[in-house]
Amino acid sequence: MEEPLLKIGQIAAFFNVSVKAIRIYEKKGIIIPAKIDPDTGYRYYTADQVQTLAALLELKALGFSLSEIKSIISGGINDSDLVAALVRKRLAWQDAIASAQNKIDAIDRITECIKKSKEATKLQELTDEQRAWLLVKMVCVEDLYGQKVLSEALWL
Repeated sequence: MEEPLLKIGQIAAFFNVSVKAIRIYEKKGIIIPAKIDPDTGYRYYTADQVQTLAALLELKALGFSLSEIKSIISGGINDSDLVAALVRKRLAWQDAIASAQNKIDAIDRITECIKKSKEATKLQELTDEQRAWLLVKMVCVEDLYGQKVLSEALWL
């Protein structure tokens, strides 16, 4: 008995990804259709390939590149290298969290300064230059990293 096959559009809809994305994964050699109808060009996939797509999407969401994912899925990476790659991704996400927290803290400081400032009540009446100087004055940043965080927080 033949294994049931799913059309590319069906699995794209199920995973909420575009057909174009699945075709990119095919071009990269990560997921190759089990069958391509020669007349229509429709691509068909097995249940195992659907599971592979699920793994691909999870790894992609974790920040892995398509070439890294191809290596992982194809078995071209050993267990210790995979663990090392996962540790690196974890550290990268921790850095992103720390960066986001720094931005949140900067926003909180600016918000408190604005609430306490009498000049800030007239922000709309100030020129752009006066407003910029007021914001700089309210947020006393001594290091370059802090200045970068402030700049990113102000211009999100």
